[in-house]
Amino acid sequence: MSGKLPCRLGVLVSGSGTNLQAIIDRIESGEICAEIACVISNKADAYALTRATRHGIPIVIHENHKFSERQSYDAATVEILRSHNVDLVILAGFMRILTDVMVNAFPNAIMNIHPALLPSFQGLHAQQQALDYGVRYSGCTVHFVDCGTDTGPIILQSVVPVEQNDTEATLSARIQKAEHQTFATAIKLFVDSKIKVDGRKVLISA
Repeated sequence: MSGKLPCRLGVLVSGSGTNLQAIIDRIESGEICAEIACVISNKADAYALTRATRHGIPIVIHENHKFSERQSYDAATVEILRSHNVDLVILAGFMRILTDVMVNAFPNAIMNIHPALLPSFQGLHAQQQALDYGVRYSGCTVHFVDCGTDTGPIILQSVVPVEQNDTEATLSARIQKAEHQTFATAIKLFVDSKIKVDGRKVLISA
């Protein structure tokens, strides 16, 4: 039996928390050797908090409107994460762009998932952007977070075909299914120490 301690995750959320649930399920099944140390939400009514509570995960309501500056909010977030001894930060539908305060506190240890094949269709409404452009394939991207908007080194991508009659809602639903597995796989690679960042390239060992 290995004496390795589980990787401690801090998950930041703003909404319903479907990706959070997928991560919880894979941890509880033993697929990922990790534990969620805390779930932090900038929205007091985020359903993700209910999901976390059901599984006995500590929650922190950390509302950004109480802070005058983004940097001060992020500094307080860093303190919360460090107080829970977090190794890897997961952005699971966290609707805020991080500042250098947060990024520098957890270098190459903040993961985000974006519902498009980056570097295409960065920012909000990526699925509608893809439909408006007329692409044949979309998908999702897991990447490390830097100080830009969806510009950090790419870890994994999954391709989802675009159907002729797709709407933003139907395409989003199919991409979301891919997100759940892709995000979990990327987290597992990090937890298993199989990821190395070399400039913009993320190298994955067997």
